[in-house]
Amino acid sequence: MPFGRFFRFIVQRSSSMAWLMLCVGILSGLLSAGVLALINYVVHHPSDHSLLVLLGFVGLVAGKILAQLGSQVLLVRFSQDTILDLSLSLCAKILRAPLLRSEQRGANHILVTLTDDVSWVTWAIQCFPSFLMNGALVLGCGIFLAWLSWSVFLAVLGVAVVSVVVHQWLHTSVRDIIAASRDARAELFQRFRSLTDGLKELLMHRARRQEFVDEEVRGAAELYRKTNLEATRIQALLGAWNAVSLYSLIGFIIFLFPSFGLISSEALTGYIVAMIYMMGPISSLISTAPTLERGQVALENIERLGISLDVCPEDVQTREVVGLEPGISPIVQWTDVVFSYGQDNDAETPFTLGPISLELCPGELVFIIGGNGSGKSTLVKVLSGLYQPLRGDVKLAGTMITDANREWYREHFSVIFSDFYLFKKLLGHSDSQVHSLAPQYLRLLHLDHKVTVRDRTFSTLDLSQGQRKRLALITAYLEDRSIYVFDEWAADQDPQYKEVFYKTLLPDLRARGKTVIVITHDDRYFHLGNQVIKLDDGKVVEHVKDSSARMTT
Repeated sequence: MPFGRFFRFIVQRSSSMAWLMLCVGILSGLLSAGVLALINYVVHHPSDHSLLVLLGFVGLVAGKILAQLGSQVLLVRFSQDTILDLSLSLCAKILRAPLLRSEQRGANHILVTLTDDVSWVTWAIQCFPSFLMNGALVLGCGIFLAWLSWSVFLAVLGVAVVSVVVHQWLHTSVRDIIAASRDARAELFQRFRSLTDGLKELLMHRARRQEFVDEEVRGAAELYRKTNLEATRIQALLGAWNAVSLYSLIGFIIFLFPSFGLISSEALTGYIVAMIYMMGPISSLISTAPTLERGQVALENIERLGISLDVCPEDVQTREVVGLEPGISPIVQWTDVVFSYGQDNDAETPFTLGPISLELCPGELVFIIGGNGSGKSTLVKVLSGLYQPLRGDVKLAGTMITDANREWYREHFSVIFSDFYLFKKLLGHSDSQVHSLAPQYLRLLHLDHKVTVRDRTFSTLDLSQGQRKRLALITAYLEDRSIYVFDEWAADQDPQYKEVFYKTLLPDLRARGKTVIVITHDDRYFHLGNQVIKLDDGKVVEHVKDSSARMTT
């Protein structure tokens, strides 16, 4: 069924409202058929100007206008509510989706989904009221045509079926090309992202810059142009075919059917009036069909991210996050934990972390080290609950972690990732908390002369990477959670502030009973830790629990 996926999406947003709109739309169509029938009667009975006929005409027209107005008001209200709900629910569902799935799909595909796909669904929803009302009018006219002459109506229906079959054949082609156009746009977005991220490197090398523009950008842009032109061409053919079908039908009714005596003069007049009346609604249906098609393809693209928009699930209820009881040890316990990126990873042999067993206690400082690609960042994501282990047991304060309480588990971690993102506003914190604590943390981190906080918002983020990491540390301090994880936090700090980090900030967190995990290469500070864990190719190759022990290199 054309646009079947899109219509199901509309109905599933609110079935009661959808049925109400459908009933009002059908009523509007039936009243339109009544108006046509009455006009046809008056044309063939010009002497009948009775009050009853006049009142019937006024009543039918008034009812049609009121039904059409009511249908339009309901549809516009519903479409705007659906657009708002779509924007909010899509963001919520992306946040609920597994991180690994989002990472494997790629940031550029998600960005295109949040921009192009959502825009096309929005435009399709806005076209839906007009499409439904015009469809109801055409349905009403069809009922009138059947009432005039069943034999002619069946012949007209046969022509319409042929038209629909050809339309569906072209429709299948355009859907595939629209999907290809969307993928081409995602590739073009990736090139634009490379342009902004690698601007300095491109400016430093003329040959690299030239090849990037001539090959990378031009190639992606030309592919996007080609698929867009092809989609537009087929959509134009669809529109032309629909117009040919419509006018061919009118020609058959006016010239062919009377020649073979298939239609009476009275029915012919009614058919001509009805076809003229239908031309506007049919033209509108033809013009809105490409937008609805784009909207349907956009819905399919959204679901390719692993996000279903069929229903709006209620917010996941999680346990209230409270501080863990003091003295619980170990706070985190792993037993033979294994994680693998699986077959969706680009590598021929998926990277596997583990099996790893470890215990982390309150007040401990744990260093995790290893070369590039050894699995340190993967370990951080598994440890903090962003990645789900393939097998093995994970416990927090003695509680076994499962899918049901994984979000509760994550809420006990404050993590500053190596590729961290810094929000300008301190989200998730009360005004009073930020007002009382942020100034002292700015002083502690030597940023009070550069940054202020007002209305829970940093005055600027235009800082060096090391200073931005210090601002990220402020958000972690405000969270005041049981476990802190720092992934290469000190890599962008000057030697003086590294000393502050390792010898002042980390001991302070330990003194407050926090468990601190640090991913680092700074071996000169290993003697400060309670544990040092060395990774290589996803395996623990050395685990030292004596703070004075030396790691092998």
